[in-house]
Amino acid sequence: MAAKKEQRLLATPISGHAFNADMSKMIISDTTNIATIYQRDARGVYTKETELEKHADRVKSVDWAPKSNRIATCAGDRNAYVWNWNAEAKEWEPSLVLLRIERAATYIRWSQSEDRFAVGSGARLLSICYYDEEHDWWVSKHIKKPIRSTILCCDWHPNNYLIAVGSCDFKCRVFSSALKELDDKPEVSGWMPKLSKFGTLLSRVRHQ
Repeated sequence: MAAKKEQRLLATPISGHAFNADMSKMIISDTTNIATIYQRDARGVYTKETELEKHADRVKSVDWAPKSNRIATCAGDRNAYVWNWNAEAKEWEPSLVLLRIERAATYIRWSQSEDRFAVGSGARLLSICYYDEEHDWWVSKHIKKPIRSTILCCDWHPNNYLIAVGSCDFKCRVFSSALKELDDKPEVSGWMPKLSKFGTLLSRVRHQ
């Protein structure tokens, strides 16, 4: 077993972190509107490489897609951005996501295939975001009912079409996120015994 390594990066709380594919880089969000990328050196120590500055409020969550090398961030300013690396300019370029929410974005996660990602929020809804090639921007579709509280976390099933959502109402719910806009054709399974349209509630559990 590899020896445990500990490194103090910040004096403030960390709200989110994610690694790239080979763990040579890491992105961290704290109590500010800036997400910071760290580079691992030959000694295994992470040092600051660059900062992603676009949000107007505290960055709540970050995620790094290992295959496409895209970074996604969301914040209290009700916005999300997808960051793409420009090799020629040697900088990260942001692309705004049309979330259409009225409360802070709280959590963000890429799907397994990295063709979409989910954004939880205080607006009591989940935004499933995908790239619209015709208009060259990221758009979203909402899953609302029966969510009745702030979303704290979410995670994807390996099949790319199911998503589990945890919220402040003590419930975890599983929804279908199959998008006709992306010509999704999910296979039936124990979670989805029959083909279900986008936003269908497939399961839920309550915790006291």
